[in-house]
Amino acid sequence: MEKIKVLFVCTHNAARSQIAEAFLKSIGGDKFEVYSAGLEPKTVNPLAIETMKEVGIDISGNKTKSVFDFYKQGKLFHYVISLCEEARQQCPIFPGLVTKNIHWNFEDPAEFQGSYEEKIEKMRKLREQIKFEVEKFITQTQ
Repeated sequence: MEKIKVLFVCTHNAARSQIAEAFLKSIGGDKFEVYSAGLEPKTVNPLAIETMKEVGIDISGNKTKSVFDFYKQGKLFHYVISLCEEARQQCPIFPGLVTKNIHWNFEDPAEFQGSYEEKIEKMRKLREQIKFEVEKFITQTQ
């Protein structure tokens, strides 16, 4: 059976889309072929790396990728899931397969304010929100 191809997109591919990709790979198993990308790729957010390590998932070696590179390569996806409003508005429309666009709007960790402890706590909450949506997505695609 063909794997379900999923692309998670956010602004920088630094936290939200990296977390979603990691959870879908971890929880979804072999049913999915999973990617993540950003509109303006930066580096993976250290808070995202740390909070994913807390749940036993290592994303420290991940590289950020550009959604436009996937588009130029002609990659095809069954689902393109935007994780912020900017990605929803600016993500290219992928040709080919009948692509279903889904939007989950999450706060940008780059905007988190406060002490280190306050920021890490916000990242933990964000991680759990993303995990919840990924689990729901897996259930809906069965």
